[in-house]
Amino acid sequence: MAIETERAGRTLVVRLNRPEALNALDVEAMRALNQVLRDFRDDPTLAVGIITGTGDRAFCTGADLKKTLPPQTSFAQAYFAPYEQSVDDGLYVRAITLSELNIGKPLIAAVNGHALGGGAEIALDCDLRIASENATFGLPEARWASVPAVGGVSKLLRAVPRAVAMKMILTGDRIGAEEAHRVGLVSDLVPAEDLLPAALKLADRITANGPLAIKSLKALADRTQDMPLTQSVAVEQLLWGVLRDTDDRVEGRTAFAERRPPEYHGR
Repeated sequence: MAIETERAGRTLVVRLNRPEALNALDVEAMRALNQVLRDFRDDPTLAVGIITGTGDRAFCTGADLKKTLPPQTSFAQAYFAPYEQSVDDGLYVRAITLSELNIGKPLIAAVNGHALGGGAEIALDCDLRIASENATFGLPEARWASVPAVGGVSKLLRAVPRAVAMKMILTGDRIGAEEAHRVGLVSDLVPAEDLLPAALKLADRITANGPLAIKSLKALADRTQDMPLTQSVAVEQLLWGVLRDTDDRVEGRTAFAERRPPEYHGR
């Protein structure tokens, strides 16, 4: 299967599984990824998602250029069509625009090897990014007379200094794992064999925290990034108030006082 999944407690590992194509995604794989992430979003027993690729050569090298040629239908037809029809009519990028899925749970990109084009954009759509030492990142669309279409330009400009982002965007050049770590594109750099264990350990640290707090923090990160500071702080105070009287918040303080691990129940 082009997309494989496995559960590890309350964490879902999503594996892009086309190693023969450097995990490039054809339209069928894009649809499958979209559905897997919808199911993850709607499953109350899952709290964190990890996206990674099969093998150590590539996380994902974006759309399969051999299988995503322009269709016969016009862009206008596809743009105004419902989701399923629009993908059929060539607007396949909708299937990997993860921000449109409104996933209220943390996503971790565990980047093994090349993350290029749409692959880099999938990683940028995740809340956390960790990388193996052989990882590379790039948006090479300009080389193929195109532009990123899944938020790559906007998100890269928000993730790293503008000069770094613009150099990558305008030249199509890649940066390596060490440079990605230096400029803050990834938070952690680990040997390839330690990548998934490190991602799972990070997921476990997240799931050990108060479930309602994690959902609130995710919502804050998503909804306040374009707000003026005064409005953003006001939303923080509102969500603080929403959590103030919850059982979990009381349990957190009680456990701290009693010097024991808290037992949270999401209420």
